[in-house]
Formats: sequence, structure tokens, C-alpha cells
Amino acid sequence: MTDLTLQTARELHDQLTSQQVSARELLDAHARRHEAVHDSINAVIATDWDCAQAEAKAVDDARARGEQLGPLAGLPMTVKDGYDVDGMPAVAGNPAFADRPKHCDDAELVARLRAAGAVIWGKTNVPVMLGDFQSYNPVFGTTRNPYDPTRTPGGSSGGAAAALAAGVTPLELGSDIGGSLRHPANWCGVYSLKPTWNVLSMRGHIPPPPGRHVEQDLGVAGPMARTADDLRLLYTVLHGDDTQPRRDVKGAHIALWLDEPGFPLSHDVRNAVEHAADQLRKQGAHVEPARLPFSTDELLRNYLALLYPIIGSGLPTAVYDKLAKARDAAADTLDPYGMAAMAVHSTASYRDVARAQADRQALKDTFARWFAQWDAILAPISAIPAMTHRQDGPLPERTIEVDGTDVAYTHLFDWISLATNLHLPAVAAPVTKTATGLPIGVQLIGGWHQEHSLIDLAETLERETGGFSAP
Repeated sequence: MTDLTLQTARELHDQLTSQQVSARELLDAHARRHEAVHDSINAVIATDWDCAQAEAKAVDDARARGEQLGPLAGLPMTVKDGYDVDGMPAVAGNPAFADRPKHCDDAELVARLRAAGAVIWGKTNVPVMLGDFQSYNPVFGTTRNPYDPTRTPGGSSGGAAAALAAGVTPLELGSDIGGSLRHPANWCGVYSLKPTWNVLSMRGHIPPPPGRHVEQDLGVAGPMARTADDLRLLYTVLHGDDTQPRRDVKGAHIALWLDEPGFPLSHDVRNAVEHAADQLRKQGAHVEPARLPFSTDELLRNYLALLYPIIGSGLPTAVYDKLAKARDAAADTLDPYGMAAMAVHSTASYRDVARAQADRQALKDTFARWFAQWDAILAPISAIPAMTHRQDGPLPERTIEVDGTDVAYTHLFDWISLATNLHLPAVAAPVTKTATGLPIGVQLIGGWHQEHSLIDLAETLERETGGFSAP
């Protein structure tokens, strides 16, 4: 029998339904896999085996009685440690939350997963308050990439992506405000969906702090999986609707967004995106180079003017006050990638945010007119494949290396800014690997509420490129 922990969620569901394997056997298989890889990747940072065993037994007993069960009945899974799970409250890598009471209300999406029959047994690692492109924190330590432990799996859903790639879980629930679903999926060779903003509930998610529910701008919940079909399965459970029109790749008009002044891009990533474009063309899509209808400088500045105030609202008072002092000393013209931009926008007034929201609406209107000629956008996710661990200093003071040249760490906002800032859906899909075996994915961006059409395109790429390949 093929290793159960590397089979798809659909395959596992079929075996559960036909009673070739029990929910308890499946849970035990994933427990053994977790134990085998934990020391090397540190992806799962909390477990509740007693509860999971009881839930798995309940599924097996119900199935033996012939009861009708949910679409995830008996499937073991983990969720990102930004979501509250009864028995495993979210810590979000924050020492201030490390001693929260064990029992709490399930986050709304966690409750949906349980209602569908999922057996949630663990939580996956994140950066402190989900605020980094890597996944490390003083409570649970550093998560490492299964393809190369000297590199990061990404963040903030890095533990989730690492767990998927390593066979620790067949499905995952993540979230995204700054590429937090897409960077980890890209760097770990798995799939993710950042849905249209506000279509999935964030109630029970940190940030904001526990007990405070605010419908924050930009941030979304989303599914992660090892196949595009599994991504659709989980999204349908979370969203409850599978009636969106589908997109046949033949005849589709796809904008290739690849050449962007000011957005660094490695040769490996460029080649991967061009390879994906060629595969879509072979299947009958019209893939043409295109430029956005506004400058990316305008897009990025607007995005950061809306993102940083959200980050600033949750900062400790001492850190906020330090940024406020830096704001007063900042120059009138800001480098969007620098520390001054973070200081100015993190301490912005409501008036500043309202103006940025108005500017964003103008960008949305311009985009909608331009996008009418396209069915999707094909683009990079990040400038580079998975980077080595870089944990020193504030984000704007770090660097990444792109083909031998150091550039600002915050350039990792570049390619993810369009979908996040304009509230668009985006799928991350693996398409190839580097010569050293690091996964590289692409980003498929669609119009508002076109999630299933993007998954259709991802399935086409999966058939042509092979999709996920285990470490």
C-alpha cells in the first residue's frame, strides 16, 4: 500500500468511506509521521491526541452504523496556530498568550471543519502575531523547510506548508494578509487559495488579540493542500458553495505579469513562470505579456499605507511609541521598503487610513476596467525560492539575495500586493524545482469571487507539470 500520509485527501476519504482504513488507523499513521519528522522541521507545535482519538473512534462507530457523514469525516488534519481550537487555544507565537486557558470556543472555520467530520489533532507554527515571511517565535522555536532545513518554509502559514509537504497532514487551514498563504505554499511546493476578501469568517483568529473580533481589512482565511482538487474540497467545506462557473483553459485569456521595473526577480523564478505560461498555451490558453493599468509604486505604497496601520494597532505600547518618534523624524518622501515607511504608516491617523482606502477604491475601479479583457493573471509569488533563515533585526532592515544581489527583505511584498490590496482571489500552485531541489510555484490571480476558476487553471498546470513532489 502507498504510504497513507502522502496520499491525497480525496484518496484517503475514499478509503475511509469504503472502510479499507479506519479513522483511527489514519490518525495513527499521521501521528507516526509527525514523530518521524518533528525534530527536523518543527512544524507542529501543539497536539491533542486524546480528543482526536475519541473523535476518530466516533467517526468509525458512526460509519459502522451506516450513518451519513460529512465530506471530511475521519480525515486527520492540523490548523495554523492563528486559530482557536478548543483544547489548543491560539498562541500565535506570542509569549503573552502562552498560558491561555486550555478550553476556548472553536474559531468559526474550525467549527465548520469539525461539522464536516475533520479530526483536528494539532496546530502548526507561525511567527509572532503572524508578522513575518518566516515561521519562528520565542515560544515554539523555528520551523524548517522539509526540502532543505537550512531554509525557511515561509510565513506566516509556514508550519502549515511544511506539515503538508512532509506528509504530516493532508489538509490545512491558513490565513493571509501579506502573502502568508502564498509564500509558504510557494516555498514548500504545495497549493493554497487566498480567497476574495471577507468571504470566509476570521472570527476566532489571532490577530486581533483573543476575545476581540474585528473584521480587519486585507486579511483572509484560506485552505492549503497537496493537490488542486484537495484545495477545492477544503474550500467548498469552508465556504459552503460550489456553484461558481468553471473556466475551461482552452480559449482563456491570461495576462502574463512578469516584467515589472522595481520588482526584483531571480532567473529561477522567471523561468518557472514562463514554463507555466508555456504549459497553459499548450492547452489552448492565450497567454500574453501584460502590464497593470497603474504603476506598481502606486500599488505598493497604497498597500503598505493600509497594511501597516493594522500591524501598528496590535503593537505593544513601547514599540508603538518608538515608531511614533521615528515617524516624526521621517522624510517627506518615503522609501516604501524602508523602516521610515513602517514607522509612518503604523502610526497613521484615521484620516490617513480613510484617504488610503479612497485611493485603493480608485485602483480597484481602474483594475476592473482593465481586467475585463482577461480571465486571469499569471505571475510570480516571490522574487526567489525558499531563502535561508534570516531572523535578525526589524523586517525593513533585513535583506534577501536575488541572483547575488542583496535587496530589501520587504520586496517580498511586491508580487503578492495586487491580490491582497485589491481583495482579489489568488491560487499558489507548484510548477517546478530548482537544480538543487527547491520548489517554485506561480500565482494565479482572478476577478472577485472567481476562486473555482482559478482552481481549474491550477488543475491544468498540475496535470502538465506534475504538481506536488515530496521532499
